[in-house]
Amino acid sequence: MLLTFLRHRAQDYVMKFERTHHQRPDVAAAVRGGDPKQTMDGEGDPRSASLDQALYWSQIYREILTMEESVLERIKHLMAKQSPPTRREVELTNVPVVAAQAERFRQRLGFWTARVRELE
Repeated sequence: MLLTFLRHRAQDYVMKFERTHHQRPDVAAAVRGGDPKQTMDGEGDPRSASLDQALYWSQIYREILTMEESVLERIKHLMAKQSPPTRREVELTNVPVVAAQAERFRQRLGFWTARVRELE
């Protein structure tokens, strides 16, 4: 069941929240985490970045993506030990948020990796 959620675009999960719950801090964080246009504090535009900047941000996003993928694997492992109702709730709440965050970081990494290739 976990893979069912991972197959869908992460954006599909956060768009519904954005329209109705944008004032709640937890939902705002989930929306931010899933928005591929959302940059990190201090992050510049990949199109005008130097090679050093592109390498730096590629590394940052690679580290975060590795962590998010580990979190998803850990959730999957823990879910296997839970009752069906518990697994279902986690699939509906936790998994989409973490999957959206991972997808955001994957896309941001792609932007920076492309810039590194362009400058090398």
